Amino acid sequence: MTDLKKLQQSLDTYVRPAQFPVAIKLLKEGEPLPPKVRRPSKDFNEQIAICQGFTFARRFGWSMAIGRDDISCPLAKIVWGFEPMMDYYLNGMTCGGLYTETPAAGAITEAQTARFAQNQYAYVVAAPLQRADFEPDLILIYANPAQVMRLVTGALYKRGGRLHASFSGRIDCSDEVIVTMQTDDYQVVLPCNGDRIFAQTQDDEMAFTIPASKIDEIIAGLEATHKNGIRYPIPSWLRYTGRYPDSYAKLEELWAAAERES
Repeated sequence: MTDLKKLQQSLDTYVRPAQFPVAIKLLKEGEPLPPKVRRPSKDFNEQIAICQGFTFARRFGWSMAIGRDDISCPLAKIVWGFEPMMDYYLNGMTCGGLYTETPAAGAITEAQTARFAQNQYAYVVAAPLQRADFEPDLILIYANPAQVMRLVTGALYKRGGRLHASFSGRIDCSDEVIVTMQTDDYQVVLPCNGDRIFAQTQDDEMAFTIPASKIDEIIAGLEATHKNGIRYPIPSWLRYTGRYPDSYAKLEELWAAAERES
């Protein structure tokens, strides 16, 4: 099993996120759920958006299992494969007039949104990284932009280059999980409008994902870049002499005059 404790220690030391990093795993029909997970429909008598489930994990420290009967968000049901694909969606009718000027423009947006095949998975499980008792497919971290920058530098330490991400401002649960799994690469994620409304993600938060295959790589990268001087909190350059108002400088003149007279 991946050394999740080592990853947790690395994130605590070099990134210091304010909330729990989240371990995420997709389960197929018939695969058992981990013990002690909460199901929104059974335990809360509520249906929630997938992003809400991630917030329960990262803020409350709860382990969550979300399946078809637990989800309130129709767009998540479609892109996660929990409900059949509909022409109404593909033709841009849920995007046009809201996020795009026309349904035709919305259809372009929908076509570029990553999705799973119908019934490809039965559940998404999300748990605080330090409490995860399963082998995750990826790790999701919500953080401020400076912390995300720190994660990017750690991710690129060994391979160099740049990370590439795309944004639409909607259905960020697809960007976080589906894109990460389909590309097997890190993702920088701009939380979407629904994430901010329903999951209460704050204005200063971004997200970053680490596929399971890259965990050892980013641990090494975070440690090495820290040793090389790339730090969080970011150290300010303080070796300079400040400038003060003229009235303050007058004191220096008075002290100098008094010293000459003594």
